[in-house]
Amino acid sequence: MKLNDLKPNLAKKNRKRMGHGISAGQGKTAGRGTKGQKSRSGFGGHLYRQGGNLPFFRRLPFVRGKGFTPPTETIYNEINLDQLSSFKANAEVTPESLDQARLIRDPRNPVAIMGRGEVKAALKVRVQRVTKSAKAKIEAAGGSVDLIE
Repeated sequence: MKLNDLKPNLAKKNRKRMGHGISAGQGKTAGRGTKGQKSRSGFGGHLYRQGGNLPFFRRLPFVRGKGFTPPTETIYNEINLDQLSSFKANAEVTPESLDQARLIRDPRNPVAIMGRGEVKAALKVRVQRVTKSAKAKIEAAGGSVDLIE
């Protein structure tokens, strides 16, 4: 016996040829039964017809609010003061250093420092936006805040 003499062990079964006359076993209605929606061509595949259920598109919530996203809207990377605990004293906090520390989502967007939490070390913060409470806490800890454009 050689490799080219090997044959598959499983018996191959030919597919059913639907609608090829009564002697073929699947003639006339071709296994679809008689009449009704499921026996017709083009049955199924429509998202809006769901057999009495509320259709998928009507189940989705309405778009409320502005109605569209303004093209000039600025989305900020928001960082809270408690997230800056990994920075050492006198460290410079910039968008680049925050990106290296994996604290911002999208480095293309500007950074805003928010006031949640406390600052232990004196930090030099240079970002696009800082809230009043965050600025007060940073300066109380001996740090400085500079805004960049």
